[in-house]
Amino acid sequence: MTSEFSDKLKQLPTSPGVYFHKSASGEIIYVGKAAVLKNRVRQYFQKSRTRDPKTEALVSEIADTDWMIVDSEIEALFLEAEMIRRYMPRYNILLRDDKSLVYIRIDYDNDYPTVSTTRRPLDDKSKYFGPYLSAYSVNQALKSLRRVFPFATKKMVGQKRATLHYHLGLDPGLEEGRTSLKDYRANLRKLMAIISGKRLQIEKEIKRDMKKAAVKQDFELAARLRNQLHSLQNLNKQVIFSDKEFLDISKDHALNELVDLLNLNSFPRRIEGYDISHMQGTDVVASMVVFTNGISEKAAYRKFKTKIDKNDDFYNMRETIQRRLKPANVKSWGKPSLMLIDGGKGQLDAALKARAASEYQDIPFIGLAKREEQIVISKQRSLVKLNLDVLYKLGGFVTESEDFQLVNIPHSTNLIKLLQRIRDESHRFAVSYHSVLKVKRQTSSILDDVPGIGPASRKSLLKKFGSVKGIKEASDQQIAELLGPAKTVKLRQYLN
Repeated sequence: MTSEFSDKLKQLPTSPGVYFHKSASGEIIYVGKAAVLKNRVRQYFQKSRTRDPKTEALVSEIADTDWMIVDSEIEALFLEAEMIRRYMPRYNILLRDDKSLVYIRIDYDNDYPTVSTTRRPLDDKSKYFGPYLSAYSVNQALKSLRRVFPFATKKMVGQKRATLHYHLGLDPGLEEGRTSLKDYRANLRKLMAIISGKRLQIEKEIKRDMKKAAVKQDFELAARLRNQLHSLQNLNKQVIFSDKEFLDISKDHALNELVDLLNLNSFPRRIEGYDISHMQGTDVVASMVVFTNGISEKAAYRKFKTKIDKNDDFYNMRETIQRRLKPANVKSWGKPSLMLIDGGKGQLDAALKARAASEYQDIPFIGLAKREEQIVISKQRSLVKLNLDVLYKLGGFVTESEDFQLVNIPHSTNLIKLLQRIRDESHRFAVSYHSVLKVKRQTSSILDDVPGIGPASRKSLLKKFGSVKGIKEASDQQIAELLGPAKTVKLRQYLN
């Protein structure tokens, strides 16, 4: 340990927070949380401590440590999960035990919604949050949040009376109708927002609802909302990495590298990623994913169905960016700080041509080529300027053509990991939408095109006759029993 690093460790605060151990090359190799940063981080360097070989290997690589201060242990828990998802540090995998990561599961759409934890997320339409490294920490966090937002953890078979947890203020009491399902779900929405880091937004909603209740002289409801607000504020829990008002993005290593490498004028607060998906020119779709301050903002995602199906990714990308940069869409969705195109020179060129035809000429564009993970830059049109000193410091190099620069950077750098996340997310979102359209097209019926035959009628026909062939073989009288004489005539004419 150098004297400079030793002096830095003396500045560690006694606050809760998240710390980042870094190697000599600046790579983040481990992310951890602490109730007291000073105590936890310094434990790594105490010679008297016995360590397993994996931890010993980690400590031998630590050349620097950064940290972020938060207000509480719960906040540190959620922030740690976000940081691990972002940087994917290799020692967070090596030091993990054989158990799976833990998720928070909320089956919001159930007629008796519950909140629980699980190690195996299923495709059961429940809402999952995580993953988190410590099941104990997650359970402790939910225990505290349950006092503010009461929820059920399981449905007891045959239970008709409110449980003891209701009388303790921890359960909604659905069994006796103490809380309606509508109000309970509204409460769960607030809980999910808190887990996602939107504490400030929820506080504003509770204050607004409290004022409305007071105006209507519903003082009992106003008092309950007041108590809920005070409980939430007393928890002092805020996930600063998701609350945009409190996020100091200058501490983000990947965004710092991006700004320095491309000589951007400011931190790219809103990065949008684009990808195209189709099968030989059919069901052509495009995705737009949004990363705000380096974290995905799924509510801002958008998907596009191209107006013409073409087996031409350049045309499809150009149409997508043209539609994105329509003034109405920019006004409604916001203006991006940086646009990342999934693909090489051809896709980036098509996107830049679309920008040239729009009113927004000041948005920087770059590409990310899949095979070598090269950052693709147009020398004249990308509106970025490659900083060679930063590039060489990151261990990268550049190859150039007349119009483009292909920037090669080690895949272990924080910058490439961030761009990969955005690119992979845009690819996932595009493929999922394409799959939906493909299945819908393959399962469509000739009945879909019959004038005057709606979804309910189609469903009734197929239920009774089994298939289109069965409908054709049925008598007019049998069909008329379902549709009536007029629609039966139209259907028979269309089928014949």
